[in-house]
Amino acid sequence: MNTRDILKKVRRIEIMTNRMVNEIMAGEYHSVFKGRGMEFDEVREYQPGDDVRLIDWNVTARTGAPHVKRYVEERELTVMLAVDASSSSQFGSREKMKGETAAEICAVLAFSAIKNNDQVGLMIFTDTVEKFIPPKKGSKHVLRVIRELIGYEPQSHKTDIAGALEHLNRVLRRKSVVFLVSDFLTGDLERPLSIANRRHDLIAVPIVDPRELELPSIGFLELEDAETGETILIDTRSAGFRREFSSRSRGEQQGLSEMLKRLRIDAIHVQTGEDYIQPMVRLFRQRAKRY
Repeated sequence: MNTRDILKKVRRIEIMTNRMVNEIMAGEYHSVFKGRGMEFDEVREYQPGDDVRLIDWNVTARTGAPHVKRYVEERELTVMLAVDASSSSQFGSREKMKGETAAEICAVLAFSAIKNNDQVGLMIFTDTVEKFIPPKKGSKHVLRVIRELIGYEPQSHKTDIAGALEHLNRVLRRKSVVFLVSDFLTGDLERPLSIANRRHDLIAVPIVDPRELELPSIGFLELEDAETGETILIDTRSAGFRREFSSRSRGEQQGLSEMLKRLRIDAIHVQTGEDYIQPMVRLFRQRAKRY
């Protein structure tokens, strides 16, 4: 994709996602993410019912009247978009591939974040961290993030989610909101997900294509593993094979969902070709009730 095509696509996504943020996501994002902690706001006179542990003894001694320190929740957040760019993300049987869907989802999250005056960063990974953009504020920065998501060409075909999470744990010094966007077609992730979720507010965004769940009856079909290059010839006319394929695929998705629930990791489950805004809004509203 040349530079002109990339810029046109960035502009299209900017217009589309800005509308979504303004019309649908307004208010949803702000209410569901806690700040990093409490920050000092002011000193005021003691009032009945105030916590005596908050008394500022220096001001009290100077004024002759008891004063307390007042704290407010620190709202500014760091939002990190961790996006899997391995070859399996370039699969799609609908209008958009999984990678394109991931870019649009990240754009909505990024524009929602900057409207809330939060910082946004990006990490693109395969079996190594290929691109890391430190968190910053501002619309120009977000447009750079989207441009990288659309135009970046990964060097590797494989994926290593565990390694990507370990990298984030090293470089992010303070607790952040981390959206992990991937198809999660990899090995055992329970331990690395658990560790990352203890350090950060981790939200999984699994993206699946309908053809990864159901195969049509179209005769012989050669399937290639996008990450390993291994190919296999199958006969999709076999109803038994299609049932087995669907059962195994849906079982894997169910296993992922159960693991995320067990680890208390929130998730936004998305299928290519379907609406991804409503699953986002649904999760945000669930979190708002919880907090």
